Amino acid sequence: MSQTPDSAVHTYIDQHAAAFLDDLAEWLRIPSVSAQPHHAPDVRRSADWLAGKLKEIGFPTAEIWQTHGAPAVYAEWPSDDPTAPTVLVYGHHDVQPAAREDGWDSEPFEPVVRENRLYARGAADDKGQVFFHTLGVRAHLAAAGRTTPAVNLKLLIEGEEESGSPHFRALVQEHAHRLTTDAVIVSDTGMWSEDTPTVCTGMRGLAECEIRLHGPDQDIHSGSFGGAVPNPATAVARLVAALHDEHARVAIPGFYDGVVDLTDRERALLAELPFDEQQWLRTAKSYATQGEAGYTTLERIWARPTAEVNGIGSGYQGPGSKTIIPSTAMVKLSFRLVAGQDPDHIEKAVRAWASDQVPAGIRHDITFSAATRPCLTPLDHPALQSVARAMNRAFGKPVRYTREGGSGPAADLQEILGAPVLFLGISVPSDGWHAPNEKVELDLLLKGVETTAYLWGDLAEHWRHEP
Repeated sequence: MSQTPDSAVHTYIDQHAAAFLDDLAEWLRIPSVSAQPHHAPDVRRSADWLAGKLKEIGFPTAEIWQTHGAPAVYAEWPSDDPTAPTVLVYGHHDVQPAAREDGWDSEPFEPVVRENRLYARGAADDKGQVFFHTLGVRAHLAAAGRTTPAVNLKLLIEGEEESGSPHFRALVQEHAHRLTTDAVIVSDTGMWSEDTPTVCTGMRGLAECEIRLHGPDQDIHSGSFGGAVPNPATAVARLVAALHDEHARVAIPGFYDGVVDLTDRERALLAELPFDEQQWLRTAKSYATQGEAGYTTLERIWARPTAEVNGIGSGYQGPGSKTIIPSTAMVKLSFRLVAGQDPDHIEKAVRAWASDQVPAGIRHDITFSAATRPCLTPLDHPALQSVARAMNRAFGKPVRYTREGGSGPAADLQEILGAPVLFLGISVPSDGWHAPNEKVELDLLLKGVETTAYLWGDLAEHWRHEP
């Protein structure tokens, strides 16, 4: 009796899971810490290892792409179907620093399995989630009886994500002609929980600036001059106070221009998530929620733009008192952006707002850092629906939808390549990214394998190009 497609996938994964985990453990032993210069040879060794493994499993192209920093790995496996869509998988092979004395129960670069969990630096973030694609594509081929994937499959695995991806945008621009794609799959993300599989539909962007205020050419006596000259410390306090209105909305004129609001359906789907606000507060080590009126906590951190004070300073801060009018003051601000917002527009709006707020007699200058654009994929996008169906087949449970409150390099791929960004990850909050005893649940890791085994065929079926 012939196997069903799903049972054929299960059989293939069962037969090859042990060798898959042995290979992953070998990769995890390479301490590819991009933030520490003495590990630069290890980051290169990690890239070489991955490129070699991808060729070994069947990718006809697997290359090292050098940057001005750490190398990335590019691979492609074209489909023999001329109508097949093209998919680019993004992830990273560098990891956070780790040492036994940080609180690890075992050596961070010597993988160990305890209670069906694989412990090692990079197990979840991000080598494990990159590597499940290697077994997934082979299971897809075996179950479908194919010699090439049902999609034109490309991989871009960078080596500097844990160092802020300083050269990633330039890398994508340089190789944009090789990276052309219909959709980007980001496997550097997670799920809501072990019992609640989720697909992330968007990620916020980020703009950051530092505003410095200058008053007297030096600190001056507050008795001799106080009340008669402008005080930079007072000016920066007023600037910060003017950042939000009484409803916790950002008060910068033009800040909300273009914002794509949540639809009623999106709000309903977010409300379905089993969110425990008190537990969330305990995780945040905070005691109360606060934010823009009219929105829930999840809506505020995932789908609304924000302005936050990250640092503020001025004047004497030592023991005792020093009765001065300080010469300077500063504030660092960050703005999380949502779909429809343009970082260039935000920069212009902030500059104009600051100029209006700063009083006469105070000079100011503003420095903006490189910005990250937001990305959002509509719920009805065919590629997003394929990801949800594939996860549903693998997990056997309804798939919910989330967003990411943070920001990342995925938006560069969307902007430069003009393709929607989709998120496929199986990591859960307890995996401890960047923390001691980082781990991945082995059952979930293999569910990631199974999801990708279903995904490529589903995409090809529902999103073909015209011949």
